[in-house]
Amino acid sequence: MKRATEVFGEWAEEGKDVDMEKTHAMPVNEMIDFALEERTNIGKNFSFLDLGCGNGWVVRDVAQNKLCDRSVGIDGAEQMITNAESRGGKTEYILADINSFDSDVKYDLIHSMEVLYYLDDPSETVKKISDSWLSNNGRLIVGIDHYYENIDSHSWQEKVGTRMLMLKEFEWVNIFETAGFNEVQCWRSGKDKDWAGTLVITGKK
Repeated sequence: MKRATEVFGEWAEEGKDVDMEKTHAMPVNEMIDFALEERTNIGKNFSFLDLGCGNGWVVRDVAQNKLCDRSVGIDGAEQMITNAESRGGKTEYILADINSFDSDVKYDLIHSMEVLYYLDDPSETVKKISDSWLSNNGRLIVGIDHYYENIDSHSWQEKVGTRMLMLKEFEWVNIFETAGFNEVQCWRSGKDKDWAGTLVITGKK
């Protein structure tokens, strides 16, 4: 099987990153609105990191918030970063393997959509985010479509040709709680009779 970064690099070259942006827009907008409402209530400037940023569309969107003083994206697919940088905006991008990346900067808000289950050890990454990447009272919010309760996703690993970790909803919640996150919440975005919904998990440091 190919590594996920190789698959997504190929997709970026084929222009499929734009399709991903459209497909993910609804749940991502719901997550970002949830997080930004909190930042507005806090009323202080904040920094933002998008983990697995693709072509940077979320990084650019959050950068437009008047309280956002730094908006950064990281991705392991070189072509995704190239596509992101070509679209401009008051943003920063990092090309790095998320599995081994260590941030020397703390962020107030970290977001990730459809990334964690591709990682070698998502529990280790979530713990690292809690311990080292988030500011005090910072928030991590993630969206996951590939999980046990979403039957439609069970065939994706074979179809895409890259390793995907299959966990149940409660197991993802446990990863957050074990990592030390507080106020852990979980819900499904966009759920209907034909779709189990995007699993959203969030917690505060």
